[in-house]
Amino acid sequence: MSQRKFQRGRLKNKKTPQDSGERATSQPSVQALVWYKEEDWQTLKKMFVDGDRLPETYNDWLRRAEEMKEQVQAAGDAVIKVYIDPQTFPEWCREKGLQMDAEARSQLAIEVAQARSFSL
Repeated sequence: MSQRKFQRGRLKNKKTPQDSGERATSQPSVQALVWYKEEDWQTLKKMFVDGDRLPETYNDWLRRAEEMKEQVQAAGDAVIKVYIDPQTFPEWCREKGLQMDAEARSQLAIEVAQARSFSL
């Protein structure tokens, strides 16, 4: 499973906390987590060039993914689940010139999350 962070927006006020005498606070961010549907699990594992590195069963993967999601949310960040579709992911990878691996899955998650963040 991969995750990537990106900032949802920029501060309207360009002053730094030091300039205004305020304490520095971190802005919440949105983390895009790659997600799978149980019915797609075995198909996707076979498609991915690194499928052998994923947990053997969907339930094993789901347990880890849910733990990661809870950790992210506990830290105050929002989570966007980005589902990998076995019908569209191969073509998306071809268009981007990417192998079907963790890097491609992460890149797709980032792109989807960025596109959604503009409409939140």
